[in-house]
Amino acid sequence: MHGSDVAVDAFARVLVVSAHPDDPEFGYGALIATLVDGGAEVRYTICTDGSQGGDDPSIPDVELIATRAWEQFQAATVLGVRDVMFLGFRDGSLTPNPELRHAITRELRRVQPDLVLTHTPHRPPTATALSHPDHLAVGEATLAAVVMDAAARPDHPVREVWLPGLEETDHLIEVTRSAVDRQVKAMLCHKSQLRAPAPERWSQERLRMVLASKQRLREQGASSAEGYEYAARVHRLRLGS
Repeated sequence: MHGSDVAVDAFARVLVVSAHPDDPEFGYGALIATLVDGGAEVRYTICTDGSQGGDDPSIPDVELIATRAWEQFQAATVLGVRDVMFLGFRDGSLTPNPELRHAITRELRRVQPDLVLTHTPHRPPTATALSHPDHLAVGEATLAAVVMDAAARPDHPVREVWLPGLEETDHLIEVTRSAVDRQVKAMLCHKSQLRAPAPERWSQERLRMVLASKQRLREQGASSAEGYEYAARVHRLRLGS
C-alpha cells in the first residue's frame, strides 16, 4: 500500500459527489479538511434531497429536507467548504441513468475539478452496510460522467478519482490531527441523523460510530509504512494512466 507519493497540495479544485447530506463528512471528512488545508478549493454536489433520512414519520418531507440542507451547510463550513450544490433528486430513488449522469456532468463542467471524490460504484462483499443503492448509483454515474466529460473537454480533464478505501484500498493519505477533529465536529452537525427515535436523546450507537471514526483513522495511520499519526484509506483511479 502506498502513501508518500500522494501530495494533497497538488490539487487546486476538488469536487465531492455524494448521494445524501452527511455522506461527505462521514465518508471523507478528515481528507476534505486536509485538502482544504493544502490549498484546494473543495465543492460539494449532493445528489438527493435527503428526504428519507429521518426516523420520525410525523416530520413532513419539506421540513426534513430543509433541516438536512442546513446541517450540510454547517458541516461543510466546519471543514472549510463554501460551495454546496443540491441536485434535488428524490432520496432513495437514484439509478445511474442519463438524467443523473448529465446533472453530474454539468457540475463537472461548472467546477472543473482536478480531483473527484465519490462513492464506490459496486457492493463490496465485506462492507454491505455501506452499499446504499443511492451510493452505488452515484458512484457509477459519476465515473461515467468523468470519463465522458474528460473525453469531451480535453482542455481540463479530471486527473484523479478517489473512492472510499474498502477492499480495494491502495493508498493511505496522511491527514492531520486538526482535520480529524474537524471531521468529528462536522459529523456532529448532522443532528437529525444522530438522534434516537425519541428526539430529545442522542443515539448512543450513532455517537459511537462518530467517535470510532477518529480511532479508525488513527489505526490506519499506524498501519502505514510512513508512520502517520492519522491516515485515510482511498482507492485512486488515475485517468489516462
